[in-house]
Amino acid sequence: MRLAERVALITGAGSGIGEATARRFAREGARVAVNDAEASRAKRVAEGILADGGRAIAVEADVARAAEVDSAVRRVLEEWGRVDVLVNNAGITRDAMLAKMTEEQWDEVLAVNLKGAFLCARAVLPGMRERGWGRVVNTASVGALGNIGQANYAASKAGVIGLTRTLALEYARYGVTVNAVAPGATLTPMLAAVPDQVREKIVARIPAARLASPDEVAALHCFLASEEAGYITGQVIFIDGGLTVGI
Repeated sequence: MRLAERVALITGAGSGIGEATARRFAREGARVAVNDAEASRAKRVAEGILADGGRAIAVEADVARAAEVDSAVRRVLEEWGRVDVLVNNAGITRDAMLAKMTEEQWDEVLAVNLKGAFLCARAVLPGMRERGWGRVVNTASVGALGNIGQANYAASKAGVIGLTRTLALEYARYGVTVNAVAPGATLTPMLAAVPDQVREKIVARIPAARLASPDEVAALHCFLASEEAGYITGQVIFIDGGLTVGI
């Protein structure tokens, strides 16, 4: 198994890509701390992993709040003594055209998507450096390249890319890799709620002519978290069915 005995903290793991990643990591032998801002969702996923014979704990925390992030990491350390892998998956959208976007909408998205990744990385990277091994996988997006009605989201994901590249440079000499995964349209509960005609227009733009599944993104997370990816750092890997080819 690729992640046998590794300890992984996965944020935003109460549904969608985060849940798929938590379940995939558990199947690969990892001990998984399932984080979500809603305790009930984290608990549901953790209990599902336990029922399938894996090892997991639920860790409630709002990643935009430093005190809650630090408390969550302490909980993982108390349970398993370390964090080997961090997947910064938590993210939100608050879409609006710029002229109608409120300061609150801007701040909320930047706080969760970018500040949250910074706070979680800051909480675990010193321990990874001390042990001489670690994996951080951040979540960017094809939206980082720009998308109408998503100035806040695009800015947050572009920021994640800059954060990823900088942390990769700072920690490469210590056996720690930092990479980003940039999904395109993925069949998560959020996208499933989009009207059929809108979803059809999205698919029509994708060369692969379909949406990604959360499991496909989870598989990439798993690879980047493994020993096999030890010489890959500072990279942004688009998993988008060819959407950004040529851009």
